[in-house]
Amino acid sequence: MHERSAAGTLRSQKVTEGPRGAYARSLYRAVGAMDGDFCKPLIAVANSWNEVTPGHYHLRDMAQHIKNGIWAAGGYPMEFNTIAPCDGAAQGRGMHYILPIRDIVAASVELMLEAHSFDGVVMMASCDKIIPGMLMAAARCDLPTIFFTGGTMLPRTMGGTSSVACDVKESIGKFQAGEIDEHAFRRFESRVCASVGACSMMGTANTMATAVEALGLSFPGCATMPAVDSARVHLARQTGRRIVELVKQGLQARAMLTTASLENAVRTCLAVGGSTNMLLHFPAIAHDAGESLTLGDFERLSKDTPLLARFKPASPFNMIDFHEAGGVYALMDELSAKLHLDVPTVTGHSLREVLAEAEVQRREVIHPMDAPLASEGGIAVLYGNLAPEGAIVKQSAVHPEMLVHQGPARVFNSEEELQERLMTGNVKPGDVLVIRYEGPKGGPGMRELSLPAAILVGMGLGNSVAMITDGRYSGATRGPCIGHVSPEAADGGPIALIEDGDRIEIDIPQRQLHLCVSEIEMEHRRSCWQAPPPKIQAGFLAIYRRIVGSAVTGARWD
Repeated sequence: MHERSAAGTLRSQKVTEGPRGAYARSLYRAVGAMDGDFCKPLIAVANSWNEVTPGHYHLRDMAQHIKNGIWAAGGYPMEFNTIAPCDGAAQGRGMHYILPIRDIVAASVELMLEAHSFDGVVMMASCDKIIPGMLMAAARCDLPTIFFTGGTMLPRTMGGTSSVACDVKESIGKFQAGEIDEHAFRRFESRVCASVGACSMMGTANTMATAVEALGLSFPGCATMPAVDSARVHLARQTGRRIVELVKQGLQARAMLTTASLENAVRTCLAVGGSTNMLLHFPAIAHDAGESLTLGDFERLSKDTPLLARFKPASPFNMIDFHEAGGVYALMDELSAKLHLDVPTVTGHSLREVLAEAEVQRREVIHPMDAPLASEGGIAVLYGNLAPEGAIVKQSAVHPEMLVHQGPARVFNSEEELQERLMTGNVKPGDVLVIRYEGPKGGPGMRELSLPAAILVGMGLGNSVAMITDGRYSGATRGPCIGHVSPEAADGGPIALIEDGDRIEIDIPQRQLHLCVSEIEMEHRRSCWQAPPPKIQAGFLAIYRRIVGSAVTGARWD
């Protein structure tokens, strides 16, 4: 807990005051500080701007507006940067490196905040692993903290249909199946990403931005407002002003990271059909906040949380539709009977007070509690002899015909093997595609298989072929795609013992994932099994493979 002393001394002043502070003061003078600045709250602006990722491309400009707000409120802003990759651009081999970056972001922000004894921090992030990484850092440091998520990319309307980035992946399958020609394919690719911002679908980026707002760590509308909306400039200045007030009030991050607030965020994400990746990130964030969230908690909450909204790729609606419908707090107001309402937010008001100002504007987007899209939340946790520690599926994106399925296993030891099979068209309706050695250790890095999953849909097989993996999927995945199978293959889990032709039974309503092989035969296979050599044996991923934990506990470094 980093509170001000009884005398009201700011944390930063313990470094900069008196004769012993001369060295720090001298160095800060070299970057513009003056005498009067050393008595002001020292506010970090932890930015993830870069020119690589559309969701972060505009954050340099937004940071300037935030800093203007900090100056106006009497604080002294100091901006630093951290890394931020694009999950979409990293599909394939680059995806090995994406999940590990979450923990690198967490560590880099934590280390900067502690090394420089900042008094408060504005966290700026938009995309999949950067938001949870910064949430982990916020939990560890427990400073006055406010988030500014970067907002959403504009959709593109083509041929009367609204399209977003995830539709590109399905177009690959359509092109492969001959449904569209090369000209249409290239034209679609060239136009679909209409602006900067996080891809306008309920992928991991927008799931986690939704979570931040639901936790009370950002201002209303921040998660869903378009990245290019002029109102975002006003929101940035308001954010800068507010962080200085949070420092003066001593309201710290963990006040918004209690079990009650975390459950609110989980329910909210379940109610919008959020990404399965939340089951990796929430347990890790909770752990760093001194709380606990298990797969059992997700299953309990999902069974008791109705699905009130559904977005791309599981419906025609995108994140702009969500914003126009009233956004996160409008949905939470509809869900309020299930929420803990007397929890704080960075606005200075309780969640109950904030929700009093919220109102649903489009009922076709946000459904009422008495007429939900489904009686349960978007995620289901499955167990069985194939996943004794659990597996997860985004049930809100599964066609009703595939909620119960049985078929023969087609086994692949990497994503590359699967993609080669898909490109040859050698996949049949009814198949259960098993992709293993893609877990946190086996990958290493637990790649997401959203591209092959989308290709499968584009080929017209999304309602007849299931996928099972110890890897993970994107929030932009639809169809019967079961991930996070634990224990993973690299640890000798049952998924490592499946053979081509084995029958696999999937029953999502009953939460079952069963391999139709006798225990005697499984024991025989187990006695013969040998772990394959690591796919990557040098560099950071070799270290990661040795220290990463199970997907069940959030793939944290152990």
